Amino acid sequence: MTNLVERYVAAWNETDPAARAEAVAGVWTEDATYTDPLADVAGHAGIAAVIEGAQGMFPGLVFTPGELYDAHHGIARFTWHLGPEGGEPVATGFDVVELAEDGRISKVLGFLDKVPAA
Repeated sequence: MTNLVERYVAAWNETDPAARAEAVAGVWTEDATYTDPLADVAGHAGIAAVIEGAQGMFPGLVFTPGELYDAHHGIARFTWHLGPEGGEPVATGFDVVELAEDGRISKVLGFLDKVPAA
């Protein structure tokens, strides 16, 4: 589980488009869906576009795993932080994922617990 979360966060931090596409393909199934309060997309291209959009909204910030990791019956949940490397997070969230037979993510349901003031 920890390895999956590390690969998930690494995909969100990947700024090179080709490397990001490879990371997304390694973490999500081809038909995976991603839904949070700001996005509702499907497939590798849609997920990669959401990641690119988040990087554009928060340049220079990085995602890190949070404190919570839990998994059972092909589903998992974990928290994440977004902030300056080594600094206080400006955003935190909680994701619930469904896992495919091959261990990749087939569905993400994301929640934003703390967001920057507009």
